[in-house]
Amino acid sequence: KIFRWRKKVILVTGGSGLVGKGIQTVISSDKREDEEWIFLSSKDANLLSKEETFAVFDKYKPTHIIHLAAIVGGLYAHIGANCEFFRKNMQMNDNILEACHKTKVKKLVSCLSTCIFPNKTSYPIDENMVHNGPPHPSNFGFSYAKRMMDVLSTAYNEEHGCMFTSVIPCNIFGPHDNFNVFQGHVMSGLISKAYEAKKNGTTFEIWGTGAAQRQFIYNLDLAKLFIWALREYQEIDPIILAPDEA
Repeated sequence: KIFRWRKKVILVTGGSGLVGKGIQTVISSDKREDEEWIFLSSKDANLLSKEETFAVFDKYKPTHIIHLAAIVGGLYAHIGANCEFFRKNMQMNDNILEACHKTKVKKLVSCLSTCIFPNKTSYPIDENMVHNGPPHPSNFGFSYAKRMMDVLSTAYNEEHGCMFTSVIPCNIFGPHDNFNVFQGHVMSGLISKAYEAKKNGTTFEIWGTGAAQRQFIYNLDLAKLFIWALREYQEIDPIILAPDEA
């Protein structure tokens, strides 16, 4: 008998972002013969459009998906726009998961966010605490949309047997980040502030009370964990990706 094996076609949405670029870098030295990696950006398809989403799936015929794409913004972008962030992210995620189901994608790994955890919680946080209370009110629209990706993945698994899972990374930093103080992540904002303070001889000011607790992960380290999750993680329940506590 002649056995034919089909190459895995791994489509990464949000492939030009902080995590997507990290995966591209790591996979360049860890690519397997049975894997073809395709990195999408917003220039390739508008994932808010169901038609464009299904068209890009039809074009590349992926067997596996890493879903990183999202409508994101900094703290100031979210304030006063929670409806927009909720609706657009729900729309995108629904398009992706439905396309995965209809085209019989073998595995989907979606990227959630630490902001999905309850605003009032105890530490250390674990995966069982995701739905234990409302998220922070400043960005609840984005947070609930990310939570719903876990809910929808579970529903697709229960009703259709889909292998849809998700990961929850802690705060990310690294090359290709957004270093705009008002739009970027925590670490990139601090790096930008420190650079400007050093360059201009001004005060290095950090917002907040100093009581917040955060973990950080380098995007290339996170990329390795995403690849591991795609190849090895076999649970539907989300898993936190974060460094060990010191």
